[in-house]
Amino acid sequence: MEPETTRPVTEDEAPPPRPGVWAQLRPLVLRLHFYAGVLVAPFLLVATISGLLYVWTPQVEQVLYADQLRVPASEGSLPLAEQVRIARAEVPDANVHSVRPATAPEDSTWVLMDLAESGTGARTAVFVDPHAGEVLGVSESYGTSGALPVRTWIDLLHRQLHLGEVGRLYSELAASWLGVVALGGLALWVARRRRGRQRGARARSVSLHATTGAWILLVLLFLSATGLTWSQYAGANISDLRERMSWTTPAVSTQTPSASPGVDVGPDAVLASAREAGLDGRVTVDLPTDHTSPYVVTQLERSWPTQADSVAVAQDTGEVVDVVRFDDHPLMAKLSRWGVDAHMGLLFGVPNQLVLTAVCGGLLWVIVLGYRMWWRRRPSRAGAWALGRPYPRGAFLALSWPLRIAVVLSCAALGLALPLLGVSLLAFLVIDALVGRFSGGGRVRTGSG
Repeated sequence: MEPETTRPVTEDEAPPPRPGVWAQLRPLVLRLHFYAGVLVAPFLLVATISGLLYVWTPQVEQVLYADQLRVPASEGSLPLAEQVRIARAEVPDANVHSVRPATAPEDSTWVLMDLAESGTGARTAVFVDPHAGEVLGVSESYGTSGALPVRTWIDLLHRQLHLGEVGRLYSELAASWLGVVALGGLALWVARRRRGRQRGARARSVSLHATTGAWILLVLLFLSATGLTWSQYAGANISDLRERMSWTTPAVSTQTPSASPGVDVGPDAVLASAREAGLDGRVTVDLPTDHTSPYVVTQLERSWPTQADSVAVAQDTGEVVDVVRFDDHPLMAKLSRWGVDAHMGLLFGVPNQLVLTAVCGGLLWVIVLGYRMWWRRRPSRAGAWALGRPYPRGAFLALSWPLRIAVVLSCAALGLALPLLGVSLLAFLVIDALVGRFSGGGRVRTGSG
């Protein structure tokens, strides 16, 4: 009996080559980008518009509150203690927390007070003419930046839609998904450029959508990362990481008590000591909380170069007992300070504001084009108000097992770091399953590219 011979496999009979990594991932990235764009874009739209309004609030405040913030220039000024006394007389039932002395001859002095019955977290700001000794007005002031009511209203709109803690979820959702959507769009844009130019009205929209997103990508990633520092859940993770890595911002010690309790040199001597210690420009002077605690003086300049030195000054002698220089802050604390200030449009002044305005405009354009592309995907025979089709299902099952494991682990890591992203991604999967169950949508073929 003759031995069996193995017939060579012809080219037509050979198994198809395994698709590359991107060829497998592309349908999944497309579907995720689609769902995130359709469902998260409204949150991004609100955050972008409110953020754009906030960027220009410093100029808006100078116009709306000009009568309180500006005074006729004059050479002589009243002592700071006298200005504080005038403010106390205006609001006698409040406790003085701090004072922001006038820096330029045209500036007013801010005296910030705490009202016992106030539960809003706001302080009462009394604006005093440092030359004439007249009260120019009284207003609420919020936070260390001293935001006045209009800026505070826009800030709360941007952060939580005036819905309190529940509203903070909106901004965290937007910040969490912004980076993911932007990076997914970049990957699709690069792959699209490699495939060559395509024709048609929808192809032009896709090209404009992707190219605009690529141009503003780095700033979008920066805004996503810095915006998460204010968030409820991801922000807590960031704070924990900073504490574990010793990246927190140092503060002056207020533990040195006065040698002569009850003796107070007053804010004028304290301010003079702080100036001698190098704290020039705009500062705030926090008054002692009791008869032995020191004063704390902090620089307020957030533009470049940042001036954020602080000193503790003994209440009884007016001597500086502790100093913290911004130059000595840990690098990550500096980067955090610069990142937050750049996010708010403060770090480089008007150029910073113009860049953020251009990026916000670009993001709005990307969102509009994205919805336009979705509209063009609607079935040709459907009614005028039919919705665009999602990309085919089955992208995850079409992956090889190693890629499935890598995707699951990556999503789990993102979900731990950004909890709201993880929860919303799970919601997308549920929606996807329901859409597939009730619509009988198509599936992606293995190796679809």
